Amino acid sequence: MTTDELKAMVRDVPDFPTEGIVFKDLMPLIGHAEAFRSTIEHLAEWSRPRNPDVILGAEARGFIFGGALAYELGCGFVPARKPGKLPWQKVRATYELEYGSDSLEIHSDALEPGARVIVLDDVLATGGTARAKVELVERLGAEVVGALFVIELTFLSGREKLDGTEVHALIAY
Repeated sequence: MTTDELKAMVRDVPDFPTEGIVFKDLMPLIGHAEAFRSTIEHLAEWSRPRNPDVILGAEARGFIFGGALAYELGCGFVPARKPGKLPWQKVRATYELEYGSDSLEIHSDALEPGARVIVLDDVLATGGTARAKVELVERLGAEVVGALFVIELTFLSGREKLDGTEVHALIAY
C-alpha cells in the first residue's frame, strides 16, 4: 500500500485526550492486515540501511510498531515504559507533551554501550517523547542512528527537539 493509502486509514478523533486536541488514531490501520504489514515494510525499508541493533519504542503504540519492526529486521526490541512498570534498575527521562508532562524509563542494562538504536513511535508531535527516548539511549552509551515515526504532526515542530538526529515519518500532517 502507498503512504497515501495508509494515511486514508488514520482516523481523526476530536477533543482527545483533552479539548482542542485532534488525536490521530492508528487503530484502523493496525487492525487491517495489509495496511499493518505495509506500514512495517515501509518502516523497515528506511531502517535497514542504518543497521540497527535495537528498536526502542514507547508504550503503547510504539510497542506495536516497534516489536513488529524489530522482528522484521532481526534485531532486538527495548520497551520504554511509564514509571513503575519495570521491575529492574532503570533510568528515567521526563518530557513535556502538548497536553501535559510524563516520564519514560528503560532498564539500566537494556542497551549495550555502542549499540545502534532507532527510536520509534507512532506519532511525532511536540518531540518531547522522542527527545526523552534519545536521552535514555545516550545516557546508556548507545548511539541513536535515527528517529522513526508513522505520523508526523509538522505544525508542532517536534523535529526541532531532535536536532542532530535523522528523522523520518511515513505520513505527515
